[in-house]
Amino acid sequence: MSTINRRDFLKLAGAGTASVGLLGTPLARAARSAKVVIIGGGVGGATAAKYLKIYAPEIDVTIVEPKSEYRRPYGSSEVITGQETMDDITISYDALISRYGVRFVHDRATAIDYDAKQVHTADGTTLSYDRLVVAPGISFDFDAIGGLTPEIAETRIPHGWDATDQLLVLKKQLEAVPENGTVIVGPPPGPYRCPPGPYERAGLIAQWLLDRGDSSPRVIILDPKNGFTTDYSMLHAWNRIYRFNIPKPAQSIYSEEELSQLETWDDPGPLEWVMGELGGRILSVDPDAMTVTAEAGTFQADMINIIPPLKAAQFAIDQDLVDDTGWCPVDPMTFESTRHADVHVIGDSCIAGDMPKSGYAANSQAKVLAIQLRALFAGNPPVEPVFQNTCYALAGNTDAGMFVADVFRLKDGRITRVDEQRYLPFEASIVEQRLAAVYQHNWMTAFTEDSFR
Repeated sequence: MSTINRRDFLKLAGAGTASVGLLGTPLARAARSAKVVIIGGGVGGATAAKYLKIYAPEIDVTIVEPKSEYRRPYGSSEVITGQETMDDITISYDALISRYGVRFVHDRATAIDYDAKQVHTADGTTLSYDRLVVAPGISFDFDAIGGLTPEIAETRIPHGWDATDQLLVLKKQLEAVPENGTVIVGPPPGPYRCPPGPYERAGLIAQWLLDRGDSSPRVIILDPKNGFTTDYSMLHAWNRIYRFNIPKPAQSIYSEEELSQLETWDDPGPLEWVMGELGGRILSVDPDAMTVTAEAGTFQADMINIIPPLKAAQFAIDQDLVDDTGWCPVDPMTFESTRHADVHVIGDSCIAGDMPKSGYAANSQAKVLAIQLRALFAGNPPVEPVFQNTCYALAGNTDAGMFVADVFRLKDGRITRVDEQRYLPFEASIVEQRLAAVYQHNWMTAFTEDSFR
């Protein structure tokens, strides 16, 4: 079995890059008739299609996706606060079609016939495959929170976590919050898509209210968890920018020297984080009374944004690709489903060890999968993969950026995070934080190019 070292992987993972060393195995004859069908045109599906066509143009690649355009969830909270528009987060599939030769069937996949190796769609189309890639994203468990239903989430208590028009509903709701009103943000339990995202959203809303001129708005985060990705950087930034008092149970993530540099405010600012240990788990909502009941008590609000617990996409559930966890188990080497042969699941729906559910993770998995499929079609063994993930976030103030950066390798048959520094250091300067904010928006542009163009 060959191994990708980190430098080689970075060459492969770079935008528009196809290395010849690892990819130099004979393929043309083996792949000439190979058919790959991809269900889902999000980051994972689009990236897999693009890189399959780069690495092996002979493979016939078809994406089944009902939407004619993609709306990116990453960065979409800025639609709520007006820094972005829906047009800004909408991405065309034109380049995948014209530049790479990816075929699209704009229809909804309804069933997989694993024995016949066929995908059926709503309009009656049948697509045969040699290998199937399922990248369907996520769905929401509304039953976990009393009083919350899909209908209420579309109108009165939107989650806005899948880049639909719910973002515009949230935008109108935010604009209607009275002066010095109260907004509740409810992050989901893990695992969930975009780990820093709910906290970035809370910060963006707090900053929007302050910029509007509110003197004492409240943004309350009711959280079932006791920590989150980027908490080390985010809580520190909130402490500096928003007079945020870090809850005592959370202070253990800092050293004594670092704690001595954090402030305790007698007049705290707009952000309050009720972590799980302090009763932050949400039990129910009352959309008529605009109240949220958590283990810590009942909270009144002018705007409520709750992200329900997440699970694999309903299509994956219906097609017997999930296990008792509600997610799709896969072979970490090739992302082949452990439940059905010749089917590979990537992105948010799959179980990927230490990797988070993020666009970057889906992109990384898709690139590795393209390499593995190329090898498998050529009759060669899969290579040992290396994965990456980077998540950028804003503290709320758009000049205060942060990130988490990770590398993952297989260890004892599991995708495991390499123990390296993940965050900006505690002593990072304001200039470095501003650079991280610039990098966030530059990254979104480059990442979109890499996945879709």
